[in-house]
This record gives sequence, C-alpha cells and structure tokens, in this order.
Amino acid sequence: MAGMVVASVALSGCLYAQIPESAPAVTRTPDTSGVSGDLLPYYAQKLDWTACGAGFDCTDVTAPLDWENPDAGDISLAIVRHSAGAAAQGSLLVNPGGPGASGYDFVADSLGYAVGVDLIEKFDVIGFDPRGVGRSTAVSCLDPKAMDDYLYGVIDEPRNTPEWEAALTARDKTFAEACDANSQGILPYITTVNSARDMDLIRGVLGDETLNYLGYSYGTFLGATYAKLYPERAQRLVLDGALDPSVSGTQVGTTQAIGFESALRAYLSDCLTTKECPFNGTLDEALSDFRALLSAVSRSPLRNGDGRMLSVDTMVTGVITAMYSQQSWGYLTKGLTAALQGDPSVMFALADSYNSRNPDGSYADNTAEAFMAYNCMDYPVEDDQATEDAAMKVLEAKAPTFAPYWQGPDPCEVWPYPPVGVREPITASGSGPIVVVGTTNDPATPYEWSVSLAKQLQNGVLVTRVGEGHTGYNKGNSCVDQAVEGYLIDGMVPEDGLRCE
Repeated sequence: MAGMVVASVALSGCLYAQIPESAPAVTRTPDTSGVSGDLLPYYAQKLDWTACGAGFDCTDVTAPLDWENPDAGDISLAIVRHSAGAAAQGSLLVNPGGPGASGYDFVADSLGYAVGVDLIEKFDVIGFDPRGVGRSTAVSCLDPKAMDDYLYGVIDEPRNTPEWEAALTARDKTFAEACDANSQGILPYITTVNSARDMDLIRGVLGDETLNYLGYSYGTFLGATYAKLYPERAQRLVLDGALDPSVSGTQVGTTQAIGFESALRAYLSDCLTTKECPFNGTLDEALSDFRALLSAVSRSPLRNGDGRMLSVDTMVTGVITAMYSQQSWGYLTKGLTAALQGDPSVMFALADSYNSRNPDGSYADNTAEAFMAYNCMDYPVEDDQATEDAAMKVLEAKAPTFAPYWQGPDPCEVWPYPPVGVREPITASGSGPIVVVGTTNDPATPYEWSVSLAKQLQNGVLVTRVGEGHTGYNKGNSCVDQAVEGYLIDGMVPEDGLRCE
C-alpha cells in the first residue's frame, strides 16, 4: 500500500460575495523579538512590494535553505497580499492544503473562496507558496510529456502481480531520480517542519507579533506543526478539515479510502433520485454497476480524443476529485454516463483538474511534484507486511469499491533521501485556543481526524459541520462561518463541540 495522503483541497474560483477593494497597506516594522545570531538578518529583512493584479501586491521573502545551518544557502518564498489598509488587525496567513498546493494562487485567483468578506475587511490576507511549491524555490521533476507518462501511463502487466509492482517501482524511481536531478539540491529540506519555520519568518517580516492563520486540509498539519514549534506565537489558528498528525501513512490511506467509499455511497444515493443518473435500482445495485464499470476500464482502458488512454487508476482519480464537493456531483454523473458510452473525456477533465494539467498538455503548477516531495520526507516508510495485510483486510471490508485500486508499492521507498518526519500527537502546550473544523462526511480528511486533533491539542476547540464535502468554512454554513470569523476577528472562542447542522 502506498499509505500516503491522497489529496489536497479542491480549489474553486467561485466567489460568494463582492470582494472589498484593497486599501493601501500599512508598513509594519519586522518583529525580531527572540531572534538572534544567524537568523536575525532573515527576520529583519525589508520587503519590496510590487503591484501584481487588481487589488493585490506581492513580494519575495528570503529564507534559509536549512534552518539548522543557515550558512547552507537561501531559498525564496513568494507571497501575495490583499490589504485591508488602516483597518487591518494584522495579517492572516492562508494555506489551501496539499501538500503542494499554491497558497499564492489560492488567494490571488479565488480570494472570496479562500476567505469570507468579513475577514477580507479586517485582515491583510496573505497567500504564500511554501518552500518547494510554485513561485517559491520549487521542486522540479519531469517535463509535461514525461509527467503524462508518470501520472496517466497504463501499466500493461496484470494488476497486483510482481511484474506490475516492478513496473510501478521502475516508474517511481525514474520520477524520483528526475526530481533529485532537477531540484537544485532542495529535496532534503522540503519538510513540513521547515515550512512551519518559514511561516514564522513570514509572520515576523510582516511585522506581526503573533500568528493569525487559516489552514485547510494538509494546511491543518502545517498549522499544528507551527503551534508545536511556536506555541507562544500561535495566537488565533483555525484548522479546517484536519489531518491527524499521530496516524501512520498506512492508516491515512486506509481511512481516506473508507471516507471516499462513504462519499461515493452518498453520491450514488443522490444520483438515483435524478433522471440523468446512468444507474438505476437500489443503492447496492448501483454500486455493483459502478464496480463493474471500474472493472471494465481496468481490463480495457478507454481512448481519449487526444490519444491518452483512461486507465482505471485515472478514472478513480477523477471520481475522488468529484467527491471533494457536492457541487461536482452533477459533473461526475456526466462523466460516468459518457464513460459507459466509451467516451472518457469528462473523466479525464476531472483527473486533469486534480493534477493541474491544462488542456494543451502543459501543467499549471508543480503540485504533483511537491506533493510527493513533502510526503516522502514527512512520513516514515513502512514495510511491515503484517500491518499492510491487516490494513488491506479493513479496506476490503469497509471500502470494497476502492480497495482493489488502493494498493501498490510505496513510491517513497525509492525516494533519494530518507524521511525525517515523525507521526505523533501534537499538544501545542501554551498556545492560544486552536479551532478545529470537521465535516461529518468529509472524504479526504475524515471527520474522526478533526475530532482526534482537537482532543490532542491542549487548547483545541472542535466545530462540526454536518454535511458532505471537503472542509467546512465558507461553504454556505452560517453557523461555521460565524464561529470561524468571530474567533479570528474578535477572539470569541466557539463552544467546544459546537455542531452546525
């Protein structure tokens, strides 16, 4: 089993309300309190802001490549700002997830989706690309054609045979070697701990004494790691759609598969009530037909108009992409209907969205490359066969639809650098209240992880959104939105256990 974090927050360009105009930013003196020695020049640096689109300005922050050895060289961190001007209570850093998703693009391209209007009016909203990502000093692996082969290539060997595993491992090794060759020596330093340290640097150079932060999906792990390292500076943190930092990679993969199975059942139940649904009968009958479609594509991949072949793995990627938001269910219905007729174009469009692939074959960003770099450094490699066998039994029992397609060699086994991350509870003793938002049928970061993280944190506060889809804030639930915004803006701590129907 790969045992990796499957996915990031599904981004959207939709805006919920008219965005307030940006105001001239107020320059603040960098906060260098408690910083000395080789790190002081980094925290004391002055930023050179330039306009970069209507209502935004942007700059680069210089950070040490190796926080333990600042003399090892520097990297660049790209940040973008929408300012509230003199009304700003400070900065609000936002991370969309991943690992590997661009916070710069998240804020610059879809500000009203990233944060609500009230937060835009009260904070300088800051999007940033973590180290290894996008406009920052970035991981680089393969050219677009080779990325197509890596992400979409069909393995001809029979599934789950030694030959199939060998072919996958060879492909993973080619990818890993390319990342090492083309990333200018940064791979050993692409870790969540280093990224959390970078985030404190951003806080400091922006002139904020403490951190205000809104992190989604993987961004919750980044935020919790920050609180672990800098509890006295973790003032107002909201972690939405939490990862449990104590669970292993195998447990992560297993729990996510079960989450996607639950979301699939919810989707099919809804689909069967519509005239457009390509399935009929009972839910169990629809599930059987859906599994038959996956099996058929596994045996005979479907040719797309651009020549690519839709493998069952790409089809599963497309399906889980649509599970991130209930708003995507109608598009999934179109994709499944077309696939049953031999047309894979819609399923490819869903998978391409997940992989940030443009219609012309180029890639919009390096999300897939950075994703692997972070996970391979953050998660210890697991090679206990008994543990994997036990996990597979759980998958077959609780996620029978996805279980056949949720296994294979761990690509991190051939990563060129050993992992340095640990899997353990985070308490963040001494932090301010940390609000954890969980959605009851979140497929990508299952609700139980939010419950667990809130319990681990010494000052964790759990807010529950009852519903479907990934993450809970700014999704149309006023109860959740008021809890999050009341806390970030006014410091009003929600009632622990608040349940938003």
